[in-house]
Amino acid sequence: MVLATVLFACMGVCVKLASAHFGTAAVVSARGLVGAIIMAGIAWQSATPLRTPVPRLHVQRGLAGVLALSLWFYCIGHLPLATAVTLNYMSSVWIAVFLLLRAALLHTARVDARLVAAIAIGFAGVALVLHPTLERDQLFAGLLGVVSGMLAATAYVQVTALGRLGEPEVRVVFWFSVMGTLLGALTWLIPGQGNPTALADIPWRAWLELVGVGAFATIAQLLMTRAYARGSMLVNASLQYLGIVHASVFGMLLFGESLGWDTLLGMALIVGAGVAATRWRPA
Repeated sequence: MVLATVLFACMGVCVKLASAHFGTAAVVSARGLVGAIIMAGIAWQSATPLRTPVPRLHVQRGLAGVLALSLWFYCIGHLPLATAVTLNYMSSVWIAVFLLLRAALLHTARVDARLVAAIAIGFAGVALVLHPTLERDQLFAGLLGVVSGMLAATAYVQVTALGRLGEPEVRVVFWFSVMGTLLGALTWLIPGQGNPTALADIPWRAWLELVGVGAFATIAQLLMTRAYARGSMLVNASLQYLGIVHASVFGMLLFGESLGWDTLLGMALIVGAGVAATRWRPA
């Protein structure tokens, strides 16, 4: 899990660097294409069939996941790296919100006051993280980051449903990558979604950064999946927040980013809320 968080932070660095020359649609497409190629190779090597009996669920998961990814990549390009990563990690709190609402509406479990408090603390952390964006005209990107976390939570819930139906991880990741490639390519048709730099003027290093987005993301996703399959859910959920630390270090060293006390406090609240929500959320 620790290595997965490092690689996810490396992916964020590549996204931020590539965003100087490529639009969000291109970055999403590249992440999907590289991921699909890697997963197709793994599926072939492990003799895992890619044909699925539940295509509709894969489409639903893909739509939520790709939209979440697109919004998150946009945020990485417009916000400090650690801020964008933190807002996306609110997905653990959003999952707790969804499960809490289901338990309350269906009366399937008692509403835990500790979980309600954790959720409230998480959103207080979001308010603190978003506060600096008001002064830098970055509030729009910050709000998109909040939405990306909510959509990511929706995608994670759907991944859980696919797992319960017996869908192997290789197949789930492959079809998500395919949808990312296709939807990202279709987004290019929307006015204003082209690349900020003409293709002929894009340096070769930027193309490597684009490939790095897909490679780092896919390998990190596989490592994270293995960690959750073999280790404690609570321990892994806690360790994944090391990604915020890695992103903060990379942001300072590579982009000269600095974070105020309000942002740091907000990050701490979100991390604490995410760990608590994972521990106390209903099954």
